Amino acid sequence: MALHGLSHVTIGVPNPTETMSYYTDFGLTPRGDGWFATQDGGDQLEIVHSAHRRLVELGIAADDTDDLDATAARLERLGIPVHLRPKVLRATEPITGSQINMSVTPRIVQPHTPPTPYNGPGRVERTGRRAAFIDRTDRVRPRKLGHAVLGTTDLETTMRFFVEGLGFKASDYIKDHGAFLRCSTDHHNVLVLAAPVCFLHHTSWQVEDIDEVGRGAFAMLEDNPERHVWGLGRHHAGSNFFWYLKDPAGNFSEYYSDMDCIVDDQLWNPETLEGAKGLFNWGPPPPPSFLHPEDLAALMTGAHTAP
Repeated sequence: MALHGLSHVTIGVPNPTETMSYYTDFGLTPRGDGWFATQDGGDQLEIVHSAHRRLVELGIAADDTDDLDATAARLERLGIPVHLRPKVLRATEPITGSQINMSVTPRIVQPHTPPTPYNGPGRVERTGRRAAFIDRTDRVRPRKLGHAVLGTTDLETTMRFFVEGLGFKASDYIKDHGAFLRCSTDHHNVLVLAAPVCFLHHTSWQVEDIDEVGRGAFAMLEDNPERHVWGLGRHHAGSNFFWYLKDPAGNFSEYYSDMDCIVDDQLWNPETLEGAKGLFNWGPPPPPSFLHPEDLAALMTGAHTAP
């Protein structure tokens, strides 16, 4: 695949200082000027000031300039203005107003770590010692940015932009409500959802395994239980373990591990999911605030203004 993932996300918030402190606690490394780094992906989150919370920019990684030229041609056929410079393409998603920055970027190389040994019926991988997570005392640090979830008031147009314009592929669908889209071998890098207002629902960050999902959430909630949103659970679409938290601006952030990997498109059959199955396979039911964030009405009030 010519595209190979998200390079970064820029989030606009009305309270940058508080929000930056949250993502430091979340395990991202502050780099200065509002940028935060993951372990493997480098600078992948930027926090900037905005009148209301929103997705300002989504960075997409491409292999070479031929990929940018091909994307530019597809976007122009859709009537989308394109700004093309050496190694960088910029365009605006027409419904949400989010900027797309597609750049020629090296692929993220994640060092191989031995699988965590687990004991199970008829399968004893760990003998004479405690589970490995017992010795993990340092802060959980996300390995990379996995995906972003966008609410759009025109699902068809936003999907066309990502699929026909940028070249994303559909992995699964939520009937009449959304689509899981990928620009890498991960099950999804963007989820677009039908919504009454355009907004950023959440960003998702890969950690090592389910123990890191739990340890990360536990540390975030120990002194700030109000950050909890939903978890622990396991999604059906993508199969990943999850735990969702909320930053001070109202954006959700997810720790995830064990995402489905699609390396051969012909071997993957997208499903159209309905009801709860579209959200999770097991875990506590999602709270109403996850499905309809509490500030949507306030965001809708200002929906007529330019982003």
